[in-house]
Amino acid sequence: MKQLVMRPSPSLPEVFLYRDPIDFRKSFKGLAVLVEQELGHNPFDGHLYAFTNRQRNKIKCLFWEDNGFVLYYKSLSEDKFLWPKQTDDLVTLTGQQLNWLLDGYDLNAMKPHKKRHYESCF
Repeated sequence: MKQLVMRPSPSLPEVFLYRDPIDFRKSFKGLAVLVEQELGHNPFDGHLYAFTNRQRNKIKCLFWEDNGFVLYYKSLSEDKFLWPKQTDDLVTLTGQQLNWLLDGYDLNAMKPHKKRHYESCF
């Protein structure tokens, strides 16, 4: 079994995926400004934000950890990330879903069964 090194934690409760592609020349400062000014979020709250480029072959993740920003960067050699298709500018995922995205899964196809609630067996 391969060991995953330097991956976002699957136990993260909330990961924000920025839907539009960004200019990947942006450093952590540029991404933090985007989080603050375009999304209206506080980049120092400790949430993880994920971004992709126009070709969808790179991902940058940004989060604040105690005393500084952490920037995670993954560049695919041939494939593309299957970025979720939703109309909102921001998509919310769990840490596990982010790791599935990093592994190449199509999150749009991974829909659970509809929850059912019944009042009676008759």
